[in-house]
Amino acid sequence: MGKIRDYSRLASDILQETGGETNLIGFSRCATRLRLVLKEVPAGAVENIKQLPGVITVVLSGGQFQVVIGTHVADVYDALAAIVDTDKLQSGGEKRRFFDTVIATMSAVFAPIIYVLAAAGILQGILITVTWFLPSFQQTGAFSVLNFISWTPFAFLPVFIAVTAAKFFKCNMFIALFCCCALINPDWAVIAAQIAKGNAVTFFSLPLAETVYTSSVLPPLFLVLGLSYLERFVERVLPQVIAPLFTPLICVVIMVPLTLVLIGPLTSGLANGIAMGYNWLFETAPALAAAVIGGVWQVIVIFGVHWGITPVVMANFDLHGRDSFQAFQTMAVVGQMTAAFACALKAKQRGFKTVAYSAGLTGVFGITEPAIYGVTLKLKKPFICGCIGGAVGAIVTSLFGSYYYAYAGLPGLLTIVNAISPENPLSFIGEVTGVLVTLVVTFILVFVVGFKEPEAKSDESRGAAPAAPASPASAARTVTASPVATSASTLTLMSPVAGNALPLAEVSDETFSGGLLGDGIAIIPEEDVIVSPCDAEVASTVDSHHAVGLLCANGAELLIHVGLDTVKLGGKHFSTLVKIGDRVSAGTPLIKFQRSDVIASGYDITTPFLVINSEDYQMTKYIHNGPVASGAPVMAVS
Repeated sequence: MGKIRDYSRLASDILQETGGETNLIGFSRCATRLRLVLKEVPAGAVENIKQLPGVITVVLSGGQFQVVIGTHVADVYDALAAIVDTDKLQSGGEKRRFFDTVIATMSAVFAPIIYVLAAAGILQGILITVTWFLPSFQQTGAFSVLNFISWTPFAFLPVFIAVTAAKFFKCNMFIALFCCCALINPDWAVIAAQIAKGNAVTFFSLPLAETVYTSSVLPPLFLVLGLSYLERFVERVLPQVIAPLFTPLICVVIMVPLTLVLIGPLTSGLANGIAMGYNWLFETAPALAAAVIGGVWQVIVIFGVHWGITPVVMANFDLHGRDSFQAFQTMAVVGQMTAAFACALKAKQRGFKTVAYSAGLTGVFGITEPAIYGVTLKLKKPFICGCIGGAVGAIVTSLFGSYYYAYAGLPGLLTIVNAISPENPLSFIGEVTGVLVTLVVTFILVFVVGFKEPEAKSDESRGAAPAAPASPASAARTVTASPVATSASTLTLMSPVAGNALPLAEVSDETFSGGLLGDGIAIIPEEDVIVSPCDAEVASTVDSHHAVGLLCANGAELLIHVGLDTVKLGGKHFSTLVKIGDRVSAGTPLIKFQRSDVIASGYDITTPFLVINSEDYQMTKYIHNGPVASGAPVMAVS
């Protein structure tokens, strides 16, 4: 199966709902979020985008309109970049606060490279593990090669930052690379070593500091920020005929010395100062520092401001070769992962179980937004349980004096090996113990405290008047129960249309494929008429005429949804042939539509055929894929 959703359409819908290109100041992404900076937030944009297939939720924070998508955010970002002319984006709207600007910058700079850093960190963790069990491996050539590979992204971190920061600050990437490469030139390391020995070195009488810039974050970042202003000024004043040559020359001879003399020492000192402040708290009251990070970190993630800590963590590794922050951060991640799995085990609804298991699995890899927004925060109590479990686990970890000895781009269950150190054998023991405590405490709390399981989608509007849905989910919610006798007999459901059947999991809309609206099958129609799959009562219709809900004699609630996103056609090419309250027999025409016209309009005509309250029944599917005739048996519920 290919991509699970139409990323281009999702990007286009997000852009349209947020006011289009004229309302967009800039956009970036992190590991799970598309981050938009808007001149103003259009009325209804938040709720409308939340309803789009593939969107987990929307967060307004840090001066950004953050669309939480999950691991496919890169695809949506690329699709948006393909349809937006970035040269036409203009600044506007209210001036952002300094803190908002800092967070937006850190997110834009680190998000594109986070998986590279995470991969290098995992490789370091593997090497640490292997040499722990097989010390002789450290003397081999294989270890030497893999080791320098694992350190490469950190040694050349200013180069990576040059690329991402140049995109964010809209300056020439190659000039930024020229400047940042100069910072990590080995010749500068030699000069810095001389200064460290007490030999004064000056640049036109200006003293140079001993600061070196491998693995540094803020110095290259501020260099590129300054470069963006200098470059625009130089290009504005130079004659066009000489600008291509002299712009990089002027920029590099100004920005590199300025960084070596002023920007580098100041920004490195800032990051190191904050890191030392945190380390002071950790050394003075380790349990307090651990409890705060383990318990509060996921609250910070909710608001999308967690990238601001990256320079501090990197400064710790640069100064001490280790970091306790990520050791405790791991417990916070494990807490939400565990809470999601606990919800999946405790829940009874099949659709919700699927969502919770999927969100928990994503948390294994250090990404907790799906678990937070899709499960724990939505249910409130499990989120709190996860935070408490993370705090307790982090406190236990602190008692062992645990640290991470290799940077983890995405701290989580897979990165705990980064705590291994021959010089500190208790570090890894403490990390493992903290993880186990987090798992146990969170599981127990979720099962003891409990939570109110989300009501089945079909029950959310019982007794309410049907309304035109804005999404497949709202189409399901219009199924309204009527007093029909319920029996335990088996009900055979016929295919509502001739076509090709496919498993629901292959539908390119997560609302359906994830089982959020119930179990069933999908059919790609080859006819223009949808018929009733059994004797039933029409429970709902919609103004856009693309869906109908049926209530069966045994209480099963059915939804036939013609096409994906076809609600946007507003009823064009569709006609509903029945009304609410009608009693229909198997084979009665329900919906007529112009199949070729819908396809020509760019819509997927895949038609999910669902039992919305499937968790209340035993289901048997007679066909999973392949050709199917209208009226042929496809499912049974009992």
